[in-house]
Amino acid sequence: MARQKSRGEAMDPQARKVEILNSAARCFMEKGYHATSIDDVARALGCTKGFIYHYYASKTDLFFDVHREGMDRLFAAVMPATQAVGGPLAVLIAMLTAHARAMMDHHAFETVVAQGVQIHRFGATTPDQRRTLDELIASRDRFEDLFKDQAHAARAVGQIVADDISIAVKMMLGALQWSIFWYRPEADDGPDARDRLAARMVTTIIDGVRARN
Repeated sequence: MARQKSRGEAMDPQARKVEILNSAARCFMEKGYHATSIDDVARALGCTKGFIYHYYASKTDLFFDVHREGMDRLFAAVMPATQAVGGPLAVLIAMLTAHARAMMDHHAFETVVAQGVQIHRFGATTPDQRRTLDELIASRDRFEDLFKDQAHAARAVGQIVADDISIAVKMMLGALQWSIFWYRPEADDGPDARDRLAARMVTTIIDGVRARN
């Protein structure tokens, strides 16, 4: 009689990596980078350490891939919003709303992205790790530039007032990213509730820079 395949054997390699990343993101979110071990990720996934090491040589490599996935998900959420209908302010609002929603939809991954910034600034890293972190932080800068460009366009037509667009955008994005500390997925009532919360968050932010007639 043919042997029944285990879950890991039945899945293709890409699906296995997705499972590892999801499990690792939750572990890093709950315990932080330094306190999380490969053992923790393996236990959460219900597999052996060897299964994890088949795909990742170290915890750091796994963390970097979770960070990279978190940024990919942010770009995937925001890029369609850059084509929103309306003037520059309407597009900026659509982008911020998409970002806010992505922070909730991918809470664990975006928490890891925030941890990556802290490690980049304060963590002890090897030269190779520093180079990888520099690449990841560069992707954050490109993400921020999307919003700066749109904010400049909105200011150019008098829809927002901001003396320093760079600071204004950092404050906008920082306010949304702070949701990793207070948003609780377990108390979530579903997609409609996340839409309403994202809209309220963005309205509060935009009201601070909207031009008054």
